[in-house]
Amino acid sequence: MSEGTERNGTSRGTPWLLGISAFLVVRAVGLIWLAYVGHRQSKSIRNLLSVWDGKWMLALAQYGYNGIPKTFVDARGLHTSDTAYAFFPGYPWAVAAASHVPGISVFGAAILTSVVSGALASVAAYRIGQWCLLRARPGDHATGERVGLLAAVLFAATPMSIVLTMAYTEALYCALAGWALVMVLERRWVATGVLTLLAGLSRTTVVALIAVVAIAAAIDWWGNRRDWRPLVAIVLSPIGWLFWIFVVAVRTGSPLGWFHVQSTGWNTGFDFGKATIDYLVDTLATNNTTGDVVTAWVILATIALVAIAFASRLPWQVSVYGAAVAFTVLASNGLMNSRARLLLPAYVLLIPVAIGLAHRSERTQLAAGIAVTAVSAWFGAYMLAVYPYAI
Repeated sequence: MSEGTERNGTSRGTPWLLGISAFLVVRAVGLIWLAYVGHRQSKSIRNLLSVWDGKWMLALAQYGYNGIPKTFVDARGLHTSDTAYAFFPGYPWAVAAASHVPGISVFGAAILTSVVSGALASVAAYRIGQWCLLRARPGDHATGERVGLLAAVLFAATPMSIVLTMAYTEALYCALAGWALVMVLERRWVATGVLTLLAGLSRTTVVALIAVVAIAAAIDWWGNRRDWRPLVAIVLSPIGWLFWIFVVAVRTGSPLGWFHVQSTGWNTGFDFGKATIDYLVDTLATNNTTGDVVTAWVILATIALVAIAFASRLPWQVSVYGAAVAFTVLASNGLMNSRARLLLPAYVLLIPVAIGLAHRSERTQLAAGIAVTAVSAWFGAYMLAVYPYAI
């Protein structure tokens, strides 16, 4: 067996080549349509790719947390010395580091960071989808590759996947969390801990991943208590998230400082889904704004996908992670029309769809890929260039 072939008979380069290619093709279509819609709306694609939170990300990368201009305000229209600390530092730090490369602006570094991260996340989606299929049907490598490719396409073509090419944190988090989940499935615990630590510096959504890592590592360690590596994953995984919570706690003088900044400055908190239910009822009954109606259906589809993930008997690590991400998003209040973006890290819930499509004809798979790419391109451009509210 050659070095370029894994034991399961799958070329090592296949997930990387197909996953990245799928991401680049799907996102290129989205960017081309965004440029056209932006032109029709007299908006430049550069500004569209850095709207709303994107402006905060660029400013944090350029000025740091203590140098943010006072023109940057929270949801109340206010600027305080703590306002910027609502944003986790992983993405701005990565952008700042990339911007030190000669010839790359802060904006260029932000887009480059997101595109590279999104491509890496698409490979993770490929690997997770392939792993899930081969776990159920060992030896069916051809179908496993189809599932992997379809999972990568579906990830790149989620309704708000436009943020994967914007100055936003989603692409970086999806890459780190996706690969951490790959490492969990492969029981590579040190890498799991490191990746989860880094993911914790990017988004608070990481609490879902930390929980899955802790449970999976504990189960593995209990089965073989001479192996210390699962314990390393348990110790490392929450450090990134706890670090930022601690930094903000010290700055504000309160152990709940970060949560206070979020709730007072950005109207975000935990209400066990009350705001989501109210939003669904009001939107589907009375709202005539396309962005809100589609967002409501994305929420309902996500809830359905959670049920399907458990019914289809995906590996528990995958289904529990996807369900936990959905829960952290849908059980919180705040800007409800941002749910389609915030649910993006739950992309593993699309794997049963990929498995179902993999058993259809190639013509059906191609038609589905084209359809989701077109819908994603339209919705992303609509939400950025036409929809009047923040995403």
